[in-house]
Amino acid sequence: MTEVFAQDLTAQDEGGGAAIGEVVGLSLAAAVVAAVLLWIGWLHRAHRIDWLAALAGWAGRRFKRPPWVALPIAVFIASIICALFGFIWDVSLHIGNGRDDGALANPAHYFILFGLFGIFVAGCTAVVLPRGERPGPAAVRITDNWYAPVGGLVMAGCGLYALLGFPLDDIWHRIFGQDVTLWGPTHLMMIGGAGFSTLAAAYLEVEGKRAVGPDAPRDGIFLTFVQYLAFAGVLIGMSVYQIEFDFGVPQFRQVFQPMLIAAAAALALVAARIFLGRGAALLAALIAIGLRGIVAFLVGPVLDAPVNWFPLYLGPALVVELLGLTALARRPVLFGAVAGLGVATAGLWIESWWINAVYPNPWPAGLWPEALAMAVPVAVLTGVCGALIGMVLTGRRLPRRAVSIGLVVLTVLAIGGAAANGLRYQVPENATATIMLTDVAGTDGRRSAVAEIHLAPSGLLGADPNWVAVLGWQGGLANDRGIVIDHLERLGPGHYRSTGPMPVSGSWKTLLRVHDGRTLAAVPIYLAGDPGIGAEEVPAEASMQRPFVAETTILQRERSPDIPASLWLIGCLVVLVCSLAMVAGISWGAGRLDRYKPGAGEPANRPAAQV
Repeated sequence: MTEVFAQDLTAQDEGGGAAIGEVVGLSLAAAVVAAVLLWIGWLHRAHRIDWLAALAGWAGRRFKRPPWVALPIAVFIASIICALFGFIWDVSLHIGNGRDDGALANPAHYFILFGLFGIFVAGCTAVVLPRGERPGPAAVRITDNWYAPVGGLVMAGCGLYALLGFPLDDIWHRIFGQDVTLWGPTHLMMIGGAGFSTLAAAYLEVEGKRAVGPDAPRDGIFLTFVQYLAFAGVLIGMSVYQIEFDFGVPQFRQVFQPMLIAAAAALALVAARIFLGRGAALLAALIAIGLRGIVAFLVGPVLDAPVNWFPLYLGPALVVELLGLTALARRPVLFGAVAGLGVATAGLWIESWWINAVYPNPWPAGLWPEALAMAVPVAVLTGVCGALIGMVLTGRRLPRRAVSIGLVVLTVLAIGGAAANGLRYQVPENATATIMLTDVAGTDGRRSAVAEIHLAPSGLLGADPNWVAVLGWQGGLANDRGIVIDHLERLGPGHYRSTGPMPVSGSWKTLLRVHDGRTLAAVPIYLAGDPGIGAEEVPAEASMQRPFVAETTILQRERSPDIPASLWLIGCLVVLVCSLAMVAGISWGAGRLDRYKPGAGEPANRPAAQV
């Protein structure tokens, strides 16, 4: 079997980075666009053009915000929705079709690129627009007469961080091959930059509201909706880390899913409740459902790609709203901690009804002890961070700087510790699966079969495993949308059979997947030959006995197997440092908004807020 999975590294050009011609073309296009935008910005700052100021002024009058807020926020909203659509579509295309023929061959990449570039442009626009004015007391001085809003700087930074993921992703693939997973380090850069940029948009909105002052006209329905949309965006932005679970092809242990749901809910919904008041958590969740639902409908039924589900967050939102009615609401940090605890317990329990009803992989009872051990501390601390964000946005004083920074650092450490635990898995030694196939009539001339499977040893899995399923994927969107998931029927200890036909020909990759606690392994049933990476076909035989192997050796066949682990570690550490820098920038923005308030002048020593 080792020979079957070995790859000829001299023949794996298709599994590496993009073609040089595409890299050069994209780089030149990006350079030209960037140069044009810089030129426009210089002309605006030098008072040589007025049309940008006029456009921003029109947007400001329309949305009752300063021009340096209204126009960037409009660009940001369009860009983040564009990026979200492209991202969901891109994941579905990889699940249904496999890897791309090239960076320009995947239509979803255009939406992602336009969206991420738009986020960066929106932030830069907010930085460039103010002329002859200081946009609020928290603004950062760039030159003697040029001040930039904090939200614009943070937004531009998040956008730049996300954009850097594209060239680094190509370099990563050239070194390590294509890791066909959402959780590749450079993929997480693009996801994180876009997701956290939603907080920068909230910062910018608050700066604009402060600049308008208390005598400004009351916000209309549309602008109020935009504010709720902002926190729906934060919720969606934090939830995209779960997309592999949403499509039913997670490559990591299932305990990650409840933890990620709890973390996203606690951060976004606590901040929304503190900033916008009663009902805000529920409204943010409902708007997020509507937006994710529209995108899922466009990607699935309309574009005929694999269908994705998504968390509703209604249970966590209900918990946050109920706790917001208590006296805890007067102590925001404590409220955030208790709300995080409620989200990670009662909120997840309510959410599990939806997960178990519609998701490809429901939550077994045995998942809960470890899931709670991971989700509770993470949600408590992300709830505290959500409270800190809400306090900044409402102008309440944060706790002392050392306390606030300590809470953020503790949150990062808790997430890191939970992630390290979740990444631990084991592949059973000397375990095999005996698979007997019976051919059945297929569609489109493909070969299909049903299977009876015996695991050895028979007690390999417990009575309530996370999943024992056959996955067929990357078969082409014309064939069952390129994905088949079949949870096997248990006939006895270690004895299973399929409930429907599985594809075992063509371009499909079909495998048996088992997950029970820390056990996460797979057996290939049929893998199409892939000359582009030098991978031979793994045929589907009528009767076969094959050993369990790590899933990544099958799901990520394009990865180069002979790269030193030290080089992989160095690459991951570089991405980690960049990610921590982004988190530090977002925290710096919140701290600056807290220290510099209207009429406060320079920051001074002051008592800590009640927590």
